[in-house]
Amino acid sequence: MKKIVLYLFLLSSTFTMAQQRIVQTAGREQLGTFAPEFAHLNDDVLFGEVWSRNDLLSLRDRSMVTLTALISQGITDTSLLHHLENAKRNGITRTEISEIITHIAFYAGWPKAWAAFRIAKDVWAEAEEAVSPREAFQREMVFPIGAPNDAYAQYFTGRSYLSPVSEAQVRVVNVTFEPGCRNHWHIHHAAQGGGQVLVCVAGRGWYQEWGKEARALLPGDVVNIPAGVKHWHGAADDSWFAHLAIEVPGTETRTEWLERADAPAATCN
Repeated sequence: MKKIVLYLFLLSSTFTMAQQRIVQTAGREQLGTFAPEFAHLNDDVLFGEVWSRNDLLSLRDRSMVTLTALISQGITDTSLLHHLENAKRNGITRTEISEIITHIAFYAGWPKAWAAFRIAKDVWAEAEEAVSPREAFQREMVFPIGAPNDAYAQYFTGRSYLSPVSEAQVRVVNVTFEPGCRNHWHIHHAAQGGGQVLVCVAGRGWYQEWGKEARALLPGDVVNIPAGVKHWHGAADDSWFAHLAIEVPGTETRTEWLERADAPAATCN
């Protein structure tokens, strides 16, 4: 339970930091002189205040709630189109909107879902175009893949990427591995404290300590690595993989890089 709470806390914190206050002008542009108070409530209260309360719900969450309400009422005018376009901007993928509307259909009615699908299909039309594996993986997670990990490339089999998340209090970096990429055996040394915590955020990967069986990793898994433990981690052969690497504070900390690690024989599911 603790690992799930930690993962969700980090994820929600990043969403909150990434959001900005919503600026809406549609009300004033379309109804400003005819219904100025309604325009004010629409632009300044609904969007300027309610939609901007990102410490309570992310924009992505608010899009899902709003779409459920509109589709359930059978609303298929420009307001649904607007909110479908917003949902796409807020990170909801073509696969996810398809599943959301399918789920709504069983509670709100099949004809309403059909009507919503006709609009959603056009909004996500370009999403059907082929994207690179890296772009597809980036859509799975909130943290950026970052830059190639050239400085430590000699200690990795395959290509990896780094994206700093935080440098305050403790250092947190998002590490992304291409399929089959893994780092060499290594040890985090420290006179006191030290070590590392991994929080898996996307894809499928592996972690192994010296003398033990390799452990499959999935999003939400947390790995606690004490100082002095020889280990390696990386992606499954058929999947990209990303985790947050959190440095545990300590004194006289250093990393000792050792021999290459062999890929585990088992399949990571």
